[in-house]
Amino acid sequence: MADNREKTTDQMKTWKENRGSLKPDVLTTASGNPIGDKLNLLTAGPRGPLLVQDVVFTDEMAHFDRERIPERVVHAKGAGAFGYFEVTHDITRYCKAKVFEHIGKTTPIAVRFSTVAGESGSADTVRDPRGFAVKFYTDEGNWDLTGNNTPIFFIKDAMLFPSFIHTQKRNPQTHMKDPDMVWDFWSLRPETLHQVTFLFSDRGLPDGYRHMNGYGSHTFKLINADGQPVYCKFHYKTDQGIKNMSVEEAERQASTNPDYAIGDLFNAIANGNYPSWTFYIQVMTFEQAERYPFNPFDLTKVWSHKEYPLIPVGKLVLNRNPANYFAEVEQLAFDPSSMPPGIEPSPDKMLQGRLFAYPDTHRHRLGANYLHIPVNCPYRARVANYQRDGPMCMFDNQGGAPNYYPNSFSAPENEPRALESRFKVSPDVARYNTDDEDNVTQVRNFYTQVLNEDERQRLCQNLAGSLKAAQLFIQKRMVKIIQMYEKKKIYKLLKPINIYLSILIAEKVNVFFKECLLTSGVSEAVACVYVLQLQDVVCG
Repeated sequence: MADNREKTTDQMKTWKENRGSLKPDVLTTASGNPIGDKLNLLTAGPRGPLLVQDVVFTDEMAHFDRERIPERVVHAKGAGAFGYFEVTHDITRYCKAKVFEHIGKTTPIAVRFSTVAGESGSADTVRDPRGFAVKFYTDEGNWDLTGNNTPIFFIKDAMLFPSFIHTQKRNPQTHMKDPDMVWDFWSLRPETLHQVTFLFSDRGLPDGYRHMNGYGSHTFKLINADGQPVYCKFHYKTDQGIKNMSVEEAERQASTNPDYAIGDLFNAIANGNYPSWTFYIQVMTFEQAERYPFNPFDLTKVWSHKEYPLIPVGKLVLNRNPANYFAEVEQLAFDPSSMPPGIEPSPDKMLQGRLFAYPDTHRHRLGANYLHIPVNCPYRARVANYQRDGPMCMFDNQGGAPNYYPNSFSAPENEPRALESRFKVSPDVARYNTDDEDNVTQVRNFYTQVLNEDERQRLCQNLAGSLKAAQLFIQKRMVKIIQMYEKKKIYKLLKPINIYLSILIAEKVNVFFKECLLTSGVSEAVACVYVLQLQDVVCG
């Protein structure tokens, strides 16, 4: 039976075996002083009080009191691994970044997978988007691609991000998850429906992290050696194949093995089954962007693969587990503003907001010098700037080099190759409301062209199963949104939701009531509202 134990379960046994015949280290304090007795306090007599001079105890306890750091405000629960990116196809006609400079080039990477809304101790198998962030340790500094397992997001304007995340967290009074908060926000912001539809499809419950795709999600700019820019999206497709969980299996794992995804990734790598993803880009010229029927910088929408096909670039391979979770995963910090020359942000409003928010939260969570932490350090490039001091300055603080610019003393100078590309900004400055843009067409395309009939049915069941927990007026509002989409021929979601809600309350409500309504000429939308009203009365 012991032979079937997982690598995660045998971690300490493996650690001991790897030491071989090495003798145990001498136990020390944090300052390296040997300890003679780690089991007993230093007291005045066997029953006496503790002495302040017991530095073995105070050293241990003072550090213990400070072990925890603030968890991430989102993406708190996650897993990490390390490996490499290898270029397999030439894209230098689009991008001058050295990470892509020739076929066969490899770059070390760190990857962190995560859920979004849950706390650090939450289950891995809840219905939630999954974070998929990649740090490339390039020759020109770190490149952080902070994406998800979805090519889209709930909102398109960063102004809404704090409020949206609040709805996914806990009620400020009850400290419980609140379906009213969730569905109230979603029903008030129609642009969320694309991601909501994706979330409640089968892909909202991926089977671990190895069997899901990743996306940079945002639109970026690529600049080639001639200074010519194009817009770009990044995709990484799993080589393990897409695999999702049923609702029943996800709930079972959440109750019996809440760290399922972390363990699955660790065990696979420990067993030499290295997961990989094929890396692609989509490219759109500036002229094409001006003619595109949708806003190409809208994070709630995708680019057509027929018009803008995937272009293969390389492989992401994970072949090393973290040596220590806290040091290499909990302290791992991703910053969308970390981009080498050749990669730049687009006008994507969500990306623009993240350029500031991410490094700002790292400074709060990890300190001003978070880039000195080994896992975050751009160790393949020489850091030379005019930043000095601050808490936890871990290196030589750049010695005696001048700390001001410009200067006359041979200190760091500009690199013309890294100069940002020029671009025009012509519209008037204002706060533009974008919630009235087309939030319909791409939801229809996902429902009709991506999902099969069984997947559509499960989507509707999942939506109804969650929506029923919200208050009646919120349910009605969501039904009206779906009704509006139905009028625009998106999909007939009302009927499956109608049927499923009837099944949910079949023990208390006569299903014949709904059938009579439909056969008497009442529209499905009205019948759905009636059933929802009756559900609220009967089921409370």
